[in-house]
Amino acid sequence: MNRIYLDHAATTPIHPQVKDTMRKVMEESFGNPSSIHHYGRESRKRLDEARVTMAKSINANYESIIFTSGGTEANNLAILD
Repeated sequence: MNRIYLDHAATTPIHPQVKDTMRKVMEESFGNPSSIHHYGRESRKRLDEARVTMAKSINANYESIIFTSGGTEANNLAILD
C-alpha cells in the first residue's frame, strides 16, 4: 500500500539535499556564530549565507530574516515586537 503523508503542519520530511547540507554544516561549522574565533566566524558566515538565501527565496530584505530557536520564541517575537 502506498502511503501519503498529509500532516505537514505538525512536521515535514526533510528533503535529501537539505539533510546533506545540514549534516555537513553540523560537522564542520559547530561554533557559536557570535564568537570571534575561527569556528564562530565560520558559523556566522554560514548563517549569513542562509539568511541571504531565504531572503531571496521570498523576495525579502536580508535584515528582515530572523532565526529563532523554536515556535515559542517566534510567537513571542511576533506578539511583543
